[in-house]
Amino acid sequence: MGRFTKEENSWMMYDWANSAYSIIITTAVFPLFFKAAATDAGVSPANSTAYLGYTIAISTFILAMLGPILGSIADYKGLKKRFFLFFFCIGVSSTALLAFIPSEQWFLLLLLYTITAVGFAGANVFYDAFLVDVTKEERMNYISARGYGIGYIGSTIPFIISIAVIVLAQNELIPVSVTLASQLAFLITAVWWGIFTIPMLKHVKQNYYVEREPKIIRSSFRRLGQTVKEIKQYRALFLFLLAYFFYIDGVGTIITMSTAYGSDLGISATNLLIILFVTQVVAAPFAIVYGRLAEKFTGKKMLYVGIFVYIIVCIYAYFLKTTLDFWILAMLVATSQGGIQALSRSYFAKLVPKHKANEFFGFYNIFGKFASIMGPLLVAITAQLTGNSSSAVFSLIGLFIIGMIILVFVPEQKGNTAPAAIGKVG
Repeated sequence: MGRFTKEENSWMMYDWANSAYSIIITTAVFPLFFKAAATDAGVSPANSTAYLGYTIAISTFILAMLGPILGSIADYKGLKKRFFLFFFCIGVSSTALLAFIPSEQWFLLLLLYTITAVGFAGANVFYDAFLVDVTKEERMNYISARGYGIGYIGSTIPFIISIAVIVLAQNELIPVSVTLASQLAFLITAVWWGIFTIPMLKHVKQNYYVEREPKIIRSSFRRLGQTVKEIKQYRALFLFLLAYFFYIDGVGTIITMSTAYGSDLGISATNLLIILFVTQVVAAPFAIVYGRLAEKFTGKKMLYVGIFVYIIVCIYAYFLKTTLDFWILAMLVATSQGGIQALSRSYFAKLVPKHKANEFFGFYNIFGKFASIMGPLLVAITAQLTGNSSSAVFSLIGLFIIGMIILVFVPEQKGNTAPAAIGKVG
């Protein structure tokens, strides 16, 4: 693939930076911290899992509504970086504030978690859209996949530090409580995320854009409306979004609800953290492998592989009983988690008109976020109705099957035939 440019490396480094949030806040420490806080407050395990699911649904709904509008505005010259910075600052500052919320205030924890999720996901809308600015189309699959791979590797460092502090506190080897140790993990996440975003802020710039017009907000709504009217011109893009809506729903739900699910099965917090750490380590090379194989077999075929693996995961989850079963399940997820997300991002980036990348990634965000509403709600409702987390995870299998069927009708990529840009930085 040749040497990486400064822009490519800086863009990929943001995956290294924000993956600390993904593992510590979204997947590992915060869910366990919240589950413990809710249990101490007398909330049942099934209900606390449901409340977490509802909270994730609310935060993703907020971003889904804002995505295309903000994206349309950010397509104007010089605005993409500003919007990225705005949401990045919200995410980092609110993540740091999590460390100062008393553990008994479980409802307040969920409220602040919603704000962190909006900041994290909002920054990612514009980060993903920068893929068209930092690399050539033929390198997108590999750059996107390598970004995910770097992210998994990078996330393990703050994760190890956080786990070490928590384990030392549990064994009374340091003079802090387990609660304080968990709160320190939230601060570590914020600092890691902030420091390693600096290369992205310094070296990545908006190369493709729409020239600014008078009354930017009104013009943005007009352009957004025009895009909706012209959606038939983007048949392949629309079909892909529809397929993505379903299969990414299952992926995201399994990621965000995994520790809560493991906790409900009686797996200890220590075992869960170790399993999640190993999952990150295994996922890193597999994400890069997906990118390499996509160059050989096409991104679409590798998406089929990833979806099929997740169908197996849903089936296996239904019969889950022991910690060993959870280990096997986690390793299955690790083989495809990064690959399916990375190739979805690059597949979509190849389809969008580059000068409208933010606007279209806003739609990408809508489909992804509304999917993220449906999945956690499905798990939450099923868990409460059946009182069984295994049934809730199994219910996700239909989402993967529908997504795979729709993906069949998405035409194979033949390059981006849309105009390169209305404006381009020289």
